[in-house]
Amino acid sequence: MKVLACNSNRPLAEAISAYLNIELTKASIRRFSDMEVFVEILENVRGEDVFVVQSTSYPANDNLMELLVTLDALRRGSARRVTAVIPYFGYARQDRKTGPRTPISAKLVANLITNAGADRVLTLDLHAGQIQGFFDIPVDNLFAGPLFSEDIGNGYNGSELVVVSPDVGGVVRARGLAKRLDADLAIIDKRREQAGVSEVMHIIGDVTGRHCIMVDDICDSAGTLCNAAVALMNDGAKSVDAYVTHGVLSGGAVGRVAASPLERLVMTDSIQATEAVRLANNVRQLTVAPLLGEAINRISQEASVSSLFN
Repeated sequence: MKVLACNSNRPLAEAISAYLNIELTKASIRRFSDMEVFVEILENVRGEDVFVVQSTSYPANDNLMELLVTLDALRRGSARRVTAVIPYFGYARQDRKTGPRTPISAKLVANLITNAGADRVLTLDLHAGQIQGFFDIPVDNLFAGPLFSEDIGNGYNGSELVVVSPDVGGVVRARGLAKRLDADLAIIDKRREQAGVSEVMHIIGDVTGRHCIMVDDICDSAGTLCNAAVALMNDGAKSVDAYVTHGVLSGGAVGRVAASPLERLVMTDSIQATEAVRLANNVRQLTVAPLLGEAINRISQEASVSSLFN
């Protein structure tokens, strides 16, 4: 087994290799003067089981191209099997036609990854579960829920909790976490007037005098979470925390979170933290390296991955 890191999130790849007690495969991933991606694998990979770690986060197109070129280099280097380990799968929010003459970009990216040479995909908390069906190769979709429930349990010591879904679409995710914590469930009913702008309407469920834990898969502009936190506090909540798997945090999202009623925004390291995230007082990361590392180990040994969540 070999683990190879592209450039999007090298600290996570190094943590995964440390968990597996193996060194990262030596490779040169660089740019020509016109920013073309060039990849050279500096070790023999013939007949090897290779795992390529690369989130397709900002800059999404550059990181996606790095992944595709690396997959092609490994295929042409006669690797026995290549697994694309994509902690954050970019373009996942474009999983359906939202209007006339619009693309389904998640399907396009799935085709590109498959045709570039991936034999299977390992990812974390896909934005939409049906994206697994966009691939014609096996996909293992891991969940950050157990990691969140352990951290919440350590932080609140049995305090009265209510798990909150910031929108109707995330109810299944929130219900799963509420079940793990043996907590009640509440839902934010919001109406999105245009892309990137959300308006909180009302709260379904009782949050008065309770610690609210919002859970979501992606935090981009943070507008939804911050507006929901305001609504929850106005409805009598004692405190509001948010747990998200992928902290995209584009634009002024970190400043928006810092100025909001959120006591904590906790996210995984599926996307490498920016300097703003590292300096923020109420934002922190949980590592998914042991989870991904164990899944990689089980895939290599042809063992069950789903049993990680039993």
